[in-house]
Amino acid sequence: MKRIIMILLPLLVFAANTWAAEKKLYLYCWSEYIPEAVLTQFTKETGIKVVLSTYDSNEAMYAKVKMTGKGYDLIVPSTDFVSRMGKEGLLLPLDKALLGNLGNLNPKMLNQPFDPGNAYSVPYMWGSTAIAVNSADPAAAGVTCLADLWKPELKGKLLLPNDQRSVLGLGLKRLGFSWNDTDSAHIQKACELLKPLMANVRVFDSDSPKQALLNNEVQVAVLYSGEAYVASRENPKIHYIYPPEGFGLWLDSLCIPKGAKNVANAHAFINFILQTKVGAAISKEMGYSSPNLKAIDLLPAEVRANPIVYPDEATMARGEFEVDLGKTERLYEKCWTGLKATK
Repeated sequence: MKRIIMILLPLLVFAANTWAAEKKLYLYCWSEYIPEAVLTQFTKETGIKVVLSTYDSNEAMYAKVKMTGKGYDLIVPSTDFVSRMGKEGLLLPLDKALLGNLGNLNPKMLNQPFDPGNAYSVPYMWGSTAIAVNSADPAAAGVTCLADLWKPELKGKLLLPNDQRSVLGLGLKRLGFSWNDTDSAHIQKACELLKPLMANVRVFDSDSPKQALLNNEVQVAVLYSGEAYVASRENPKIHYIYPPEGFGLWLDSLCIPKGAKNVANAHAFINFILQTKVGAAISKEMGYSSPNLKAIDLLPAEVRANPIVYPDEATMARGEFEVDLGKTERLYEKCWTGLKATK
């Protein structure tokens, strides 16, 4: 009997560990980017518990995933980081046979240059990075373009995202260059232009920038569209401005990192998110734009017609989706480090 127990014990431990692994999903996601009710519903339907960890920048997510190589089953990188991580072998190829709801997605959001054929990524949400102002403040109410952010009357009233691409993009677009510029001379000019802007910055925040606006800590914020949407619902005097000089667009996708242990659960979660009702619930609560065409049809008119969430084609034409900068990323990092050191 003792010998039998000794033989069976390792098998029982293995079975217990396998069973435990099948019941969990480790999700590494942007802060305030998925409703708690959606996670609860997924667990209720599948029995899989979601363990959520959050980050406030692509750089933070990338560094942790690259350093640890394991610990997460699902991540949500933006376009340029999907491209980078795919090239570096940090992502697992998706099994499309497990993603029966892929047909709900907008074809325009698929097969993009950053991930041809969507080998590694499934679109989750997209949006813009532009300017929110509290029109109750006279100085803020006068902001209509990027150049206005440099006005001295905004000293200590400005919030910028804790994101080098978004901040460098402000300088590049004001100079008439691309949001994705790789010309070292252009990047240097943008960096010099941004230095005096730091005097107006009260805080860098990509975690929950809307709170600083709603608490009157700042009166102007460069932030993501979903944050602006939620803030404007709480305070109608908060307006969202798409600068005439141009602005950033981004698409965040669901990806499985190479070190994932619960790969089947990750696919199950992606397919769950692609359901029309789930996609609609996420877009309605978070205020970001859904790549799920059928989900958009389920949204209330006040969301579908809201230009913060779904800008018209003329506005979209002024935006640029972020792409991988390759080695030029180092120039952005150098400038970003210098700018933050002045604060």
